[in-house]
Amino acid sequence: MIIYKPLDLENLSHFKQIKKLIDADLSEPYSIYVYRYFLNRWPELAYLAFDEEGNEPDIPIGCVVCKSETHRGRRMRGYIGMLAVESGYRGQGIAKTLVTKSIEKMAKDGCDEIMLETEVENQIALNLYENMGFLRMKRMFRYYLNEGDAYKLILPLTEKSCIRTTFLEDFAVDPNLIVN
Repeated sequence: MIIYKPLDLENLSHFKQIKKLIDADLSEPYSIYVYRYFLNRWPELAYLAFDEEGNEPDIPIGCVVCKSETHRGRRMRGYIGMLAVESGYRGQGIAKTLVTKSIEKMAKDGCDEIMLETEVENQIALNLYENMGFLRMKRMFRYYLNEGDAYKLILPLTEKSCIRTTFLEDFAVDPNLIVN
């Protein structure tokens, strides 16, 4: 049975496994500083998946790492920075559950939108995010170090997300209004 837990920042073995999972799956090499930037500032936005019945029930088999902060002083923006699931566990809905948990937390914390980038060639990731309601915003050419292109995706959570930033200073939004 797969269980999901928030990151325990004190557990160094979990940090090492997160790094191992992400390094194996993502095309970008991240330095220790990138991991620490996300995990030290927003530990509540990192979730881990564990196989309780596996050989190592305390070793994460999946993770999502996120952040949230004010964007241009006018809206709260969540950001999914990293998502990885060990190859033997793919296709079981683990990534979707991890992303759902992070979206729910960011929405509860007042995010107006959630952004991410994914490789144009990563059809599995694009299907996952688009089936969850993310929209393609733009294509970014040679975005990654390997010169691969990326799509920037957005998930609007509130009406505020659907209004250009320049017009938001005079716009009052009911925080309970959610865009479906």
